[in-house]
Amino acid sequence: MTPQTTQTINAAAAGTWTLGDLVVHRIGFGAMRLPQTGEALVADAVPRDRDEAIGVLRRAVELGVNHIDTAAFYFSPLRSANELINRALAPYPDDLVIATKVGPARGPSGEWVPHATAGQLRGQVEENLRQLGRDHLDVVNLRVLGTGSIAERFGALAELRDAGLIRHLGISNVVPAQLAEAQSIAPVVCVQNPYGIGVRPDQDELVRVCGEQGVAFVPFYAIAATGREAGAPGGDHLEILAVARAHGVGPAEVRIAWTLHRGPHLLAIPGTGNPDHLTSNVSAGALRLSEDELAALESVHRRGL
Repeated sequence: MTPQTTQTINAAAAGTWTLGDLVVHRIGFGAMRLPQTGEALVADAVPRDRDEAIGVLRRAVELGVNHIDTAAFYFSPLRSANELINRALAPYPDDLVIATKVGPARGPSGEWVPHATAGQLRGQVEENLRQLGRDHLDVVNLRVLGTGSIAERFGALAELRDAGLIRHLGISNVVPAQLAEAQSIAPVVCVQNPYGIGVRPDQDELVRVCGEQGVAFVPFYAIAATGREAGAPGGDHLEILAVARAHGVGPAEVRIAWTLHRGPHLLAIPGTGNPDHLTSNVSAGALRLSEDELAALESVHRRGL
């Protein structure tokens, strides 16, 4: 592979997918890591430098990213991902798709509180609208806790979609039965679940089902793996490191590229607050893995972490 220069790196190299009627590049950007340095979603997080966060967002768009994943509960003391997005990118480019999620909730001090009930979801949607400065939300994912029925909560979001506050609906952290239940209520354009090399191999069947049904599968923790909110742990599998060396890239790029090779309906949303990491992540959309490399990575995946 010929190394890309920063002038040639563009998210368009990953190809496109259509969320409902919204065309996005398959390499996007996840905003969870923007509000803080270090571990995300903790009450005592260290706020990230505001100018750095805004610069990363603007650079992402310059690199062709037109799909940003966020949430109102992505915040640290002094910083909110949604408000950083608003400050950095409004007035928004016409082709920019902002996906958010509702369900989980944190109190003003950052502590987790019970997931929203069906009656509380409108308030969460309106809070996202306010923070982002929008009159509608492009995509709203219902983040699910547990394997029970989601009909009441997803139905509440479907009503908000009918009212024009939401354009398209998705679901997150779900099992196949919940996808089927949601689809019986309203169209589902994406499923957002934890998935990556060795991360939840049991998700392979759901990935396949989504592809057959034209539903985007949007992995999270594809790079962080077991590190989750804390980020990628040190070290990596020898097979991943070998592929990385062969292409002159880091293991994170290999992990991103692997998810994109799982099917044209997979959308990557790697997140970072580091401009150099951002460039590397976007460049992974142009990384093409050989059959032998994919087979080696598949063996890691099947083993799990």
